[in-house]
Amino acid sequence: MRIIIYTLLIFMIVSLVQAHDYVPGKIQDHPILLRGGTVYTVSDGIKENSDVLFNDGRIVDIGENIIVPENTEIINVTGKHIYPGLIAAYSYIGLVEIGSVRATNDRREIGTINPNILAHIAYNPDSEIIPSVRSNGITTALIVPGGRLITGTSSLLNLDGWTWEDATEKLNVGMHLIWPAVKAVKGYDDKRSLEEIKKELRENREVLYEAFDDAKVYYLAQQADASIKKDLRWDAMVPVFDKEIPVFIQANDYRQIDQAVQFSKDYDFNMILVGGRDAWMCPELLKDNKIPVIVAWTQALPGREDDGYDLRYSLPARLYEAGVKFCMAQAGGGWSRNLPFQAGQAIAFGLPKEEALRALTLSVAEILDVDQNLGSLEVGKKATIIVSDGDIFDILTHKIIYEFIEGKKVDLNNKHKELYEKYRQKSL
Repeated sequence: MRIIIYTLLIFMIVSLVQAHDYVPGKIQDHPILLRGGTVYTVSDGIKENSDVLFNDGRIVDIGENIIVPENTEIINVTGKHIYPGLIAAYSYIGLVEIGSVRATNDRREIGTINPNILAHIAYNPDSEIIPSVRSNGITTALIVPGGRLITGTSSLLNLDGWTWEDATEKLNVGMHLIWPAVKAVKGYDDKRSLEEIKKELRENREVLYEAFDDAKVYYLAQQADASIKKDLRWDAMVPVFDKEIPVFIQANDYRQIDQAVQFSKDYDFNMILVGGRDAWMCPELLKDNKIPVIVAWTQALPGREDDGYDLRYSLPARLYEAGVKFCMAQAGGGWSRNLPFQAGQAIAFGLPKEEALRALTLSVAEILDVDQNLGSLEVGKKATIIVSDGDIFDILTHKIIYEFIEGKKVDLNNKHKELYEKYRQKSL
């Protein structure tokens, strides 16, 4: 009986930490006009004192003195800033609640070759982390499975919805792969020798090549005879070889990047580089092979002891100046809430302000192939919009006051705000 009681208590605690109480927005049933704001269209410059009209989840008009239907809800945003919703290009929001509590961590599966894993299946739309992220202006996120080597397939989800089906923006965006390290590093508690570590790194690369060899053989066999027995793992790789989806390869060292690019050419698939710490060293390689970069972890220490202190901070500006296609991400779960401030830091280290906004909106949408619906404020695109009281990149004035996802008004409350209001009462 005691064991049963303890089990029930643990279940109740886990249930509590995994769910929030905020009701998803209702489907838009009447036109809404945002009146008098500064509109950052991204694709067509900045429009002062302009209006944005949207209905049925789509933008209908942008401009001044818009004629609106009689049943239009008018929201005065004079002096406020209107932006497209920000997109987290690489995250595991909704997959991990508390990293140290195994029951709330569903980010990875056992094994190193898992192309058939679908991240959206494990997505928890009631995660307490989601409201804290979207209240900073992040409306959409690429949910990425974790693990080693081939980790599975990601999906792009809106951060509001009853289920992952409700939240879906685009399923099965791409396959994810973590490139093995090229330098043997021995941790303080690692009992292996350097030679053993080097051997493991070589074996990991061999495993990757063997996996892609097997997947390519399966793909060619499927083309020759569609009736052959299905293999779930290799069947998930078919869209990769058909070039229907890209492979996101996480690599940071320039030698990793060089190996990964050659790998993509060997097996003839479309590649997106994730991380890219040393991407500034090989811009021509990336441009020649039309490989975009998802710049992650810019708010980090230099990778080498002789690197400049600001190397990671200035990476977006370096890629922009070199003409490399890129966007920005704050890899992780709750850390994605800092995306606007990461971009603000990039501005301080040389990235033009309009490019910083693009790196969180339209560039992400283009790289993920959803720019027909997201990434900019244009007539016909989805009404996924945020309104800030101040400059979205300025941590002192940034304050999201309205947020709409496909025209649905989003509840901007979260656990942090509730705790602030609770303990603010103590000083009154």
